[in-house]
Amino acid sequence: MKTGNYILVLFLMLSINADAQQRPHYTQYIFNNYLLNPALSGMENYTDVKIGHRKQWTGIDDAPKTSFVTANWSLGGEYLWRNALSLPEKGDDPMGRNYMQNYTASPAHHGVGVVAVMDDVGPLSRIDASLTYAYHLQLGQRLNLSVGVAAGISRIGLDVNALDFGPIEDPAVRNTVVNQIKPDLGMGVWLYGSSFFAGASIQQILPQKLVFTGVPTEFSTGKEIPHFFITTGYRFFIAEDIAATPSVMLKHVNPTPMSIDANLKISFRDRFWIGGSYRKNDSYSGMAGVNINKLLNLTYAYDFVTSQLNTVSNGSHEIVLGLQLNNVYEVLSTTKMW
Repeated sequence: MKTGNYILVLFLMLSINADAQQRPHYTQYIFNNYLLNPALSGMENYTDVKIGHRKQWTGIDDAPKTSFVTANWSLGGEYLWRNALSLPEKGDDPMGRNYMQNYTASPAHHGVGVVAVMDDVGPLSRIDASLTYAYHLQLGQRLNLSVGVAAGISRIGLDVNALDFGPIEDPAVRNTVVNQIKPDLGMGVWLYGSSFFAGASIQQILPQKLVFTGVPTEFSTGKEIPHFFITTGYRFFIAEDIAATPSVMLKHVNPTPMSIDANLKISFRDRFWIGGSYRKNDSYSGMAGVNINKLLNLTYAYDFVTSQLNTVSNGSHEIVLGLQLNNVYEVLSTTKMW
């Protein structure tokens, strides 16, 4: 088979894989739904920063590796009382039953943020960078509705040097388009109160063609596909200081079947939590997190693969470091997203 035909086969495989997973998978999105939904911008009354890394399907060469940084904060004097490096002064326990009983909705306000995601899959690399904005409406004494938008760019790159088809040089390789930059747009809504949340979002709204050869063909041309997410969860107390939060997420990326996640998080006051997740026909996961102090928190997840990849994969690892800047109320954990 000629090298050019190898190239076409490669692009066909990449196109099929891209349709199934153009955006990275996350296990700990229940800890940082902002990654999937811009409507969470500015939900908390501190600057919420997350730095994470995911290594998927360890044991498989060129398996997906993802790193991300997110930050979002509220605008307005009632939310950012000081600069982003202010030290906290007061305390609270947002995971206690008393806080939930005395919960009050946030006043109407604006939120903004930034998201940067770097994803590598074999010779393909992707960088997504977006600015986000959300407006939070107060619907009642204990209920808020937020609407958000994310706008930015995506850079999709191909490492031609990683494509080794032997010593023969081929025009198909010389004509390969190494980098492409595309506009990106996402939207979301989020309804939240003292004991529940529900949201919907869409990523990659703009239809964008992906062509990695100088002469496009039906085999070497792909496209970016919208990703749809619907999620909901409910919190209740098992004991005075132990809260349980079951949640469900539905994800659809055409033409693949809908993905269904079922999650459970158990929080012990505002100190630490454990959890589990099941993704239909894909994996089940164990998670744990600790709130180190009023500035730092750390979470980890391990995925056990249940698909046909379980014979060659050693599972997936995901770790996230959280920073709560300008935390003037000295809360150890999230007050609006649990």
